[in-house]
Amino acid sequence: MSDSNYAAACGVYCGSCELLGEQCRGCGYVDGSPFWVTSVGMTVCPLHDCARNQKKLEHCGLCDELPCGVFLGMRDPSWTDEQFQESLERRQTALKRRTEVGTEQWLSEISGN
Repeated sequence: MSDSNYAAACGVYCGSCELLGEQCRGCGYVDGSPFWVTSVGMTVCPLHDCARNQKKLEHCGLCDELPCGVFLGMRDPSWTDEQFQESLERRQTALKRRTEVGTEQWLSEISGN
């Protein structure tokens, strides 16, 4: 069984992240407060906060406003424009699939289990 704590609200699969383990436990385990939020003056990821805390949705793919300003504005400052666009497309595709098949099936597909 796949771990739903690795299914971030934003469409990222934490289980494939190179920072999982030492720097981060996965968005579900830290309730949307991964290691990087404090470095940008936040306490929780705005995408997690919006989807899970404010709108009470499992993930952004269930929101009628996707892609919203918050989703389009969340960018790793070290990325090029091309990397950012690829990330947006990859996450939106993941969220669409997750909405279609459900989180457990999506996790099974993406994690290879």
